[in-house]
Amino acid sequence: MAPTRPPGPRTGSTGPASPAPGAPPVETTARLRPVPPAAPQGEPAATPPTRRRPVGAVDLTPRPGAGSGSAPAAAPRPHWVPPETPAETTTRLRPVPARRPGRTAGAVACLVLGLGLTGGAAAGAWLVGDSAARSADRFTEARGLWHDVPVDTLFPRTLDGEGAGPGRADRTWTRVAVAPDGPCTGALDPLLLRTVQPVGCERVLRATYTDATSTSVTTVGLVFTDADRPAMTALRERFAGESLDERTDLLPRTLAAPGTVAARFGDEQRASWRVSVLTDVPVIVYAVSGFADGRTVDDPQPAAEAMAEGQTSTPAQAGLGHDADGIADRIERGIRTTATTGKATQEPR
Repeated sequence: MAPTRPPGPRTGSTGPASPAPGAPPVETTARLRPVPPAAPQGEPAATPPTRRRPVGAVDLTPRPGAGSGSAPAAAPRPHWVPPETPAETTTRLRPVPARRPGRTAGAVACLVLGLGLTGGAAAGAWLVGDSAARSADRFTEARGLWHDVPVDTLFPRTLDGEGAGPGRADRTWTRVAVAPDGPCTGALDPLLLRTVQPVGCERVLRATYTDATSTSVTTVGLVFTDADRPAMTALRERFAGESLDERTDLLPRTLAAPGTVAARFGDEQRASWRVSVLTDVPVIVYAVSGFADGRTVDDPQPAAEAMAEGQTSTPAQAGLGHDADGIADRIERGIRTTATTGKATQEPR
């Protein structure tokens, strides 16, 4: 007869299985461990005493992944996870160098100087351009001086020649005759007229002066041309290069005035002369001197040569070179001043 087995557990039972006879008891109840009281603030929490597990006891403390059930699914990770706060670092500040007033002042001075040079260059350029334009306008306007300016401005009644005589003696010249403006033909020698023809000859104005003793007479003339500045410059260079102002066949003609001390002043009485081609106004200035008593001169001399030291010629001894040069110089300065300001250098008297 087979031995009788003890009845086993019912299928589907959820209760714990009965221990076999004679087996040691098994703990099936999870004991809750006491929670130590919270430590006061500022004091370290007390470490719970380690409790020894009895021999043969089963540790029912839940472990991750243990047990018959599946571990709970992890929470889905968000698409954006804020970056971890970086550990605090300390930035070392670099020492700031001490300010140097001298270097700063130098930099400011350089800046001001640079701006000044730039502005000065621009202003200089503007001024140069403006000055050139005004000069060109004055040159063009000077062509009309022969009919726009009174005769007493162009040929003052009296000319003061301080230091203009021989030995730097003072001279005074008085106007005795004035000719109406006229064409160049007849007023100029044919050869001289041909020489100045490249610049054109629009009009000629003439006057005759005498010295304080009435022993010398001088005719001065203004030849107004149609040329521009480069043409006048070219003619002046030609006169200087070819010594045209020293040739006796290019002597200017005189202006005789009946009833005056210059009544007998003709071509035979010409003793000294000067011809100047101006470049700042379109004018040629000339002067020719001689004796008032009508005597002839066989060896006329240019004014520059007659005024040279040691000259013994008749024009030099009589100071006729000084007369021609002094009168031409003052009429020349007057026409330049009149072209610039509209006023003569000497007030008519």
